Amino acid sequence: MLIVFVRAVLIYIFLLIAMRLMGKKQLGELQPFEFAVTLIMAELACIPMSDTTVPVIYGLVPIFTLFIVQFALTKIIKHSIKARRLINGKPVIVINPCGIDYRAISMLDLTVNDLLEALREKNYLSPDELEYAIFETNGDVSVIPKACNRPVTAGDLALQTSEAKLPYAVICEGKKMSENVRKGNIDYSRVEKTLQNHNLKQKNVLLMTVTGGKNYYLQPISGRYVTGSLEEENAG
Repeated sequence: MLIVFVRAVLIYIFLLIAMRLMGKKQLGELQPFEFAVTLIMAELACIPMSDTTVPVIYGLVPIFTLFIVQFALTKIIKHSIKARRLINGKPVIVINPCGIDYRAISMLDLTVNDLLEALREKNYLSPDELEYAIFETNGDVSVIPKACNRPVTAGDLALQTSEAKLPYAVICEGKKMSENVRKGNIDYSRVEKTLQNHNLKQKNVLLMTVTGGKNYYLQPISGRYVTGSLEEENAG
C-alpha cells in the first residue's frame, strides 16, 4: 500500500514538472497542477474499472492521495506568492508599447505565428492594435487594445463601415513568406526598399505585415515597431 501511495506522489510531481516545461500553450484553461491532477485521476479511475484483476483499493488510494496533494498545494499557493510563481508560473507580457517582445515569446517557447493566432482569437488582426498582450498562467492571452481600437459599434458613432482588410505576414522571424506575398499581390521590391529605409535586413525582422497592399507593420527583433505606407516609403 505504501508503494502505491509513493508511486502516485512521484507520478504527480513528474507530470507537473513535465507540464511546466512544455510551456503555457500546452495547458489550455487549467493551471499546471490542476491539469496534472485531472489527467492522472482520469487514468487511475480507468484502471480498476477496466481490469477486474486489480483491486478497487489500488485505484482509490492513489486518487485519494492526489486529492490530498492538490488540497495541500492549493492552500500553499493561496498563502505564498513564491510558491504560486514556482508552481503556476507568472503572467508574461508578450506585447508592450514597443511591439512584440521577442525574448518573452522565446521564453514561453512560442512562435510569432502562435502569437498571431492567439490575437486573432481575440478579434485582433495586427499587433499594432494593442497596447499590451499578456500570456496568463493558464495559457490564455489577455489583450489591452489601444484607445483607438477599443470595441465600439458603427451605430454608436453613426459611421459608414468599410470591408476589413486582412494583413499578410510578408516576413516572419527573418524569413520571406512567399505564399503570402503572392496572395496579397504585394510588390516585394517595395518591402525591401522599406527595410533599407529603416536600416534593416530581412534576417533582423521579427514580423512584417502588409495590409491592403500598402500599409505595413514592421517589428524588428530588437527595437520598437514602426508602421507606415509602402507607397510613401517608395515615393521618388
